[in-house]
Amino acid sequence: MNRGVLVSESSNNELEVLSFRLGKEEYGISILTVQEIRGYGAVTRIANAPAFLKGVINLRGQIVPIVDMRIKFSLGQAGYDSFTVVIILNIGRQVIGMVVDSVSDVVTLAPDQVRPAPSIGGGIDADHLLGLGTVGERMLILLDIERLMAAPDMGLAASVADAA
Repeated sequence: MNRGVLVSESSNNELEVLSFRLGKEEYGISILTVQEIRGYGAVTRIANAPAFLKGVINLRGQIVPIVDMRIKFSLGQAGYDSFTVVIILNIGRQVIGMVVDSVSDVVTLAPDQVRPAPSIGGGIDADHLLGLGTVGERMLILLDIERLMAAPDMGLAASVADAA
């Protein structure tokens, strides 16, 4: 079940994804959803927010929620250091920041480099996986970031779900 992999497709069916690390795993999201990449800075906490919602930032006059994906995926608390970055996503009409350990690079995947996602347990719902991408010895867990951010448990996303 490849669901037509909703990642950026170029004219020759190649997929362009931004790769990033969470713990020891490498993930990929559609490059088309990425607005910018920033260093992690101070956030304003929101009372009674879920643990993975670190708070909000003011990004050029726009209030942007910041989600720590390490906590969301039950990878534990990680320290924030000079490699910690926030990927600013533009999903529908919503701008959301996603904290990750580090950003690697933009990877172009040919169709034969993408395999269907196996059903697995853990912090990632199978509906949020597009598949697994292979680049040499690297394996990227390809996330459907739009579905993930629109999931009801994220609490962000009435506007994301409506816009997607």
